[in-house]
Amino acid sequence: MGSGRTLRKHSHTRPIKSQSEKRRRSKVQRARLVKLGMDETVVMKMQPVDVRKLVQKPVKVKKIVAAKAAAPADKPKKTVKAKVPKAEAPAAAPKKAVKAKVPKAAKKAE
Repeated sequence: MGSGRTLRKHSHTRPIKSQSEKRRRSKVQRARLVKLGMDETVVMKMQPVDVRKLVQKPVKVKKIVAAKAAAPADKPKKTVKAKVPKAEAPAAAPKKAVKAKVPKAAKKAE
């Protein structure tokens, strides 16, 4: 076993990603989302970053598709906020009578 120069050499340059490969990967990722059940027109309008995030989580995509299939297509789903009653403030203690401050000059005159 040697430990010479040939074993310590590393290439310090990394291959450059080409635009054609990037377009190909993007096309494949969009096709995956369509196969998972998403609408093709929706997928084509999505940003590449969003496509990559969804491709990484296919379970999440299936849940989204199932939720849209369960909801009626005619009416958008409305979210209703439940009204939460505000907590009642504790009974306020009666305020103490505040004496008017008398200037020092008036006190000496008295």
